[in-house]
Amino acid sequence: MELWRRAQGPWGQDMVVGVSWDLMWLAIFVAALFLVAHAAWVWGRGRAGGATEGDPEPDPSAEGLPERVTRHSAASRIFHWTMSASMLALLVTAFGPVLGWRFPWLTIHWVSGVVLLGTVLFHIVHALGRGRFLEMMRIGLSEGMAMMRHAASSKAPPPPKPGKYPFDHRLFHHAIVVVGMGVIVTGVLMTFRIDTWFWDANPYFLLSDGLWSVVYVVHGLCGVALIFLTAAHIYFALRPDKLWLTWAMVRGWIDRDRFVEHYDPDKWVVPGAGSQERSPADGSG
Repeated sequence: MELWRRAQGPWGQDMVVGVSWDLMWLAIFVAALFLVAHAAWVWGRGRAGGATEGDPEPDPSAEGLPERVTRHSAASRIFHWTMSASMLALLVTAFGPVLGWRFPWLTIHWVSGVVLLGTVLFHIVHALGRGRFLEMMRIGLSEGMAMMRHAASSKAPPPPKPGKYPFDHRLFHHAIVVVGMGVIVTGVLMTFRIDTWFWDANPYFLLSDGLWSVVYVVHGLCGVALIFLTAAHIYFALRPDKLWLTWAMVRGWIDRDRFVEHYDPDKWVVPGAGSQERSPADGSG
């Protein structure tokens, strides 16, 4: 398996022009392996009696909760689905031509990148304005260790109930932030070398040939990583035991029973509920 694609530069030098397409197939294989392994793990945990889904026990601390607890605002949902559409368009236009699909992919690709950039900028401003930025960015090592111990053994105590953003959601968010920023920054630089609606191509823009090689490699590696991250995200969104979270991203709310079953009212303070007098500590460690 090769890691890089190479070509001869204008002065006869050997240049790296991107990642090998073998890495695309590797990412697809790793994603498929992960999904099958996780599905087998869930099935085995269920047979061993380790499943935790079921009717929630009454929780006195949840008194006064509304029947529908708002989880995502309309702005958050519009951002999520717009970003999802642009991400899928970017993946299809990036790797579709490698598979032999013929269509005007380049224009669709960079336009989708502009949409992605716009949604990310909106999300940053929106999160800062709502005061949710630091809550989502916390790592929560103690919470993560408790979750890993419980995943490794059904005999281990379950991790404490989280606030609005559980540890695995934050971990995925951090991965998307790193990979997404990598693909956006390098993608913006690469648009200077093609004709767009904003400027004409400038093959001599700013960077040396060596630095352009770095840009192409980082862009390709981030794109390959997005294959795995997108596949995992879609898989968990469609799992029967997680569909209630997907529906929350469609309609904006979860019902009271789901809230009581999965969240700590002390960590996720719901406006209008009896727990609103408590401090909204995240408890993520």
